[in-house]
Amino acid sequence: MKQTMLAASLSLALSTLLAPAAASAATRPAPARATAAADARFQAIYKAEWQWRVKQRMAWDEDEPRDAGAALPKIDARTQAARLGEWEGVLRRLDAIRPADLSPPERINYAVYRAQIAALVAAQRFREYEQPVNADSAFWSDITYVARQPLKTADEYRGYLAQLADLPRYFDEELDNMRAGLARGFTPPQVTLAGRDAPLVAMADAQRPEDTVWYLPFKTMPATISMDEQARLRAQGIALIGSAVKPAYAKALRFMRDEYVPHARTTLAAESLPDGKAYYQSKIAEYTTTDLTAAQIHAIGLAEMAKIRAEMQQTMAQAGFKGDLPAFLAFLRSDPRFYAKTPDELLKDAAWIAKKFDGKADQYFGYLPRRRFAIQPVPADQAPYYTSARGGPGIYLVNTYNLPARALYSLPALTLHESAPGHAFQMPIALEQTDVPPFRRAYISAYGEGWALYCERLGSEMGMYETPYETFGMLSYQAWRAARLVVDTGIHAMGWTRAQAQAYMHDNTALSDHEIETEVDRYISWPGQALSYYLGEMAIVESRRKAEAALGDRFDIRAFHDTVLQLGSVPLPVLRARIDTFIAEGGKSPYATGK
Repeated sequence: MKQTMLAASLSLALSTLLAPAAASAATRPAPARATAAADARFQAIYKAEWQWRVKQRMAWDEDEPRDAGAALPKIDARTQAARLGEWEGVLRRLDAIRPADLSPPERINYAVYRAQIAALVAAQRFREYEQPVNADSAFWSDITYVARQPLKTADEYRGYLAQLADLPRYFDEELDNMRAGLARGFTPPQVTLAGRDAPLVAMADAQRPEDTVWYLPFKTMPATISMDEQARLRAQGIALIGSAVKPAYAKALRFMRDEYVPHARTTLAAESLPDGKAYYQSKIAEYTTTDLTAAQIHAIGLAEMAKIRAEMQQTMAQAGFKGDLPAFLAFLRSDPRFYAKTPDELLKDAAWIAKKFDGKADQYFGYLPRRRFAIQPVPADQAPYYTSARGGPGIYLVNTYNLPARALYSLPALTLHESAPGHAFQMPIALEQTDVPPFRRAYISAYGEGWALYCERLGSEMGMYETPYETFGMLSYQAWRAARLVVDTGIHAMGWTRAQAQAYMHDNTALSDHEIETEVDRYISWPGQALSYYLGEMAIVESRRKAEAALGDRFDIRAFHDTVLQLGSVPLPVLRARIDTFIAEGGKSPYATGK
């Protein structure tokens, strides 16, 4: 398996998308009638598959409220094999369509969709469902989205009660899958699992059902439900949390402690897994949307780290620091002025930074999302092993655990990345695009993380960094993401140890030791994902420079940003092609032209 399915899909779909239309018969545009027919065939494929995916409870239509009463998804081995067969069939039907026959909008959809389906096929072939836990997340935490859905009617509450009753079956299927992975050595490295059972412990040890996340829907119930009915539903919920949910968590906790963790693999590299070289290359293709090799990415990381290090030296001089970089990093990690005293102080500083951006937004963006976001702390049971923050539609989570590890000088860059104009800004804009099929609203890491990291750099232009220390915090974060190119490939393809990866991060970023340990374990247990950020940012920066050079005085930063964001998540070659069109059209905003 020298080339992964996803890399192959990009090679096919994107080369056709980007090739000159008259280059050959294979790429020459079809007559209008043939184009309409090809569009119809392609649309029939993706519409049918999407509806099947919704029925499988693997996706939902954002335009409609999620069915709170729908059953929990089936995830057993037979269901997983059936999913592989479905997606392989979709891939064959896609290959029967010549992308050059499609209309320009559907040609973009084809490139996005085929890459998405190929990634799903690859994940099923490597049986990734047998490892539903890593250092960053686990199925027992992910499934709590069910408890966080708004419920409006008594029927929806009864559906939720049915889900609580079904939870033991769902957990058992997850544990069966994990046993199958354990039997063939397909697990996260043992060292990355220490303490990750904390949410299981919290749930299993909860004294009262009312103290658990699963009770959330019953805390405030709609006034349209009678008080008597509320009392009955609430009592049933309490009973099911006690009789079904808590025992399921306790069973998973015993499994983790007695079976899984003691026998998890002790090697680190993804290449040490079954068919590991092909598996790691498939993750590179999925998370970078390129066919770059591990060696190529490692070299890019080293080169970019050297550039950032030179910027760091300049910023140190601006701060008036006389020592070398290691001394400056030690100073930043230890001086109490750079750290919040209380969780509220950290949260309030994050809110202040977010509001500062609001005052500058219309200078850099023509289209602003309608959805706002809340700023909340990471849940206490997840915080010790959670990343520093995470953002998305409607939410900016800030980790207030271990405050001496949460530097204030890095908070502006972190906030721009996770809230606005990063994830909590970009994702809602993608969801507000009404003229794209629902699969286009899926998240492509190279695009989404690349955009968020670009926003950190953009903060310099926007005047968001008010001191050399805050500028250095941004540069440290740039170095953090460039270091990921070195560390991820070092661990998974070049035999690096955990200590070696931690040392590299310690010597090249201002991250605290706690953050470094948490982050390195995340990269070890989640191969390839860390490669998304810097390669994605590079693609956006290079596209912007190309547009600035081509358009000169006609370049409008707001139109450029609107064009990038209006696309939603796409593979990086599709983004580059869209900016070429943006240049050819004279740099107009997609909202001004109606495109």
